[in-house]
Amino acid sequence: MKKNHGAKSFIVAALVLSLFLFSSCTKSSVTYVDGTYTGRSSDYQDDEDGNGAGYGVVTLTISDGKVESCNFLMYELDGTLKDDSYGSSLSKANRLKAQKAVQSASKYASQLIEKKKLSDVDVISGATISYNEFTEAVSKALSQATRK
Repeated sequence: MKKNHGAKSFIVAALVLSLFLFSSCTKSSVTYVDGTYTGRSSDYQDDEDGNGAGYGVVTLTISDGKVESCNFLMYELDGTLKDDSYGSSLSKANRLKAQKAVQSASKYASQLIEKKKLSDVDVISGATISYNEFTEAVSKALSQATRK
């Protein structure tokens, strides 16, 4: 059964655009409440075999109204953490792709801390799905921290 990724891609693009517009607001219109917030992306199904399937979870710490720390982890749909062994049963090429996605998780989190705005986080080539999971999860976490 072939899945229609067009609708999901549209939703993710709309979410990213909304976040970009949200982050472009003047500082006086958005204030983050200090605390720790968690956001989870929607489940992603890469192909019929389930390769790449999973979701991302972000934990943000807000201090003085700014994101001070960010942790991004990716999970398989069954809740198994995607770590250094993720993709070990795949072909060499697919294993390398899987590991690149896992390694991108920490890079996305550190970019957010460094650049201070989600819209300034750069997509890593070969890790677009991870980027989409990251931006969606961050959006959900920030929406919890927002005071208008």
